[in-house]
Amino acid sequence: MPKPTKKKEFEGKTQIIKSDEGAASISLRKCQLSIIDGPDKGKKYSLVKPITKVGKKETNDLAVSDSTVSRNHILIEYSSDSFLLRDMDSTNGTYLNGTKVKEAYLVPGDRIKIGNTTLEFVAFEEKVMIEPSENDFFGEMVGTSIKMRQIFGILEKISSSMATVIIEGETGTGKDLVAKAIHENSPRKNRPFVVFDCGSVAPNLIESELFGHEKGSFTGAMKARRGAFEEANGGTVFLDEIGELTLDLQPKLLRALENREIRRVGANLSIPIDARIICATNRNLKREVTEGRFREDLYYRLSVVKITMPPLRERMEDIPIIVEKLLKGGKFNKKADGTLHVTRVDDDALKSLQKYNWPGNIRELLNILERSSAIAEENMIAKNHVDFVFSELENEEERTEKLEVNKDIPFKEAKQKVVEVFERDYLLDLLKRNGYNLSKASREAGIDRKHIRNLLKKYGIPSKD
Repeated sequence: MPKPTKKKEFEGKTQIIKSDEGAASISLRKCQLSIIDGPDKGKKYSLVKPITKVGKKETNDLAVSDSTVSRNHILIEYSSDSFLLRDMDSTNGTYLNGTKVKEAYLVPGDRIKIGNTTLEFVAFEEKVMIEPSENDFFGEMVGTSIKMRQIFGILEKISSSMATVIIEGETGTGKDLVAKAIHENSPRKNRPFVVFDCGSVAPNLIESELFGHEKGSFTGAMKARRGAFEEANGGTVFLDEIGELTLDLQPKLLRALENREIRRVGANLSIPIDARIICATNRNLKREVTEGRFREDLYYRLSVVKITMPPLRERMEDIPIIVEKLLKGGKFNKKADGTLHVTRVDDDALKSLQKYNWPGNIRELLNILERSSAIAEENMIAKNHVDFVFSELENEEERTEKLEVNKDIPFKEAKQKVVEVFERDYLLDLLKRNGYNLSKASREAGIDRKHIRNLLKKYGIPSKD
């Protein structure tokens, strides 16, 4: 069994503070034993040590006064985010949910009977406010807001552990960057980082992609193949969009995580795995559990640490530093010689960006910057460039695939409206293909440069000229 991981690595260092600015939603999973029947009813013990001993002997972590309990009755071993119950050759045995056991993994709600004492294994989430990091970056993420620096604070604490992490948040908030940063700041940074998108693989292929398959195990399996867990041996597996995993596959993933071994499709033998698990989803998994779409035991197993990434609209003060980061690192902003095409965004343009609601979050911001940089002049994105891109996005949403003709107006007027829509769309596509260069666009379209300039003026379309 893998060497136990001390939860104190991140729980013991957590500092709870008060903040009037609101906190990033960060949850830590806590587990405890609660005596629900017997002489010590009501007594509780938090499971924070690698090994917890329970028995009649006073030196046990949880000592009970029940005379029918052995001096050293059971121990619970915390390892790799799992809790393993072991009977210590007790006189009267150990019963888990009515069945006598020598050892078994625990899940929330399990009842353990030792002698005349019954204990319940309880897991719960504790939301905490983390002391904000002094840094305005972590990995590839940047942010000066209190919410992001609180997230940086928890990431600085838990990255070095083996704790399983769930990252929740809207599409485009940078959940993949969180996962990558955790890996790169962990002892596993020199080992593989394997990304598996549960939402992009056909359901009938997910098991094979995760666990691998043997030659001939199904039609098309021409040779044996390793799955994501084997590829990530010694490193990290990032399960993106874990909420898309079907109910029939969830128990198989749970068994792999609990037993730390997988079995390829078509194989008879299991293979040990050594990989840290990080998951991401744009769903609320706790709600998915309540509504029966996600297994509670798998949710418990995954949610040792839960981080919710705030949407961009809740941290508008971060936009200037994010813009700077995207412009410096974006391939769209690099010239052939490697220098930057756009070196700055003026203040009025930044104000326009900070007034927008950003339903697509940082991914949408990147799209806006890419479009704006294509028409930027003198190495600077100005307000009129940003406003033009926003207006174009609105027009794209309003347009339908089929051009509707207004038959309630005169023929000439209706025809003119159709022509205007065509001209505008044609010019926009033409300019985009030619990097908003008027001379190149003129040559491709076979239209006089002056005529194109007049049309651009008519429709308010900017160009590099």
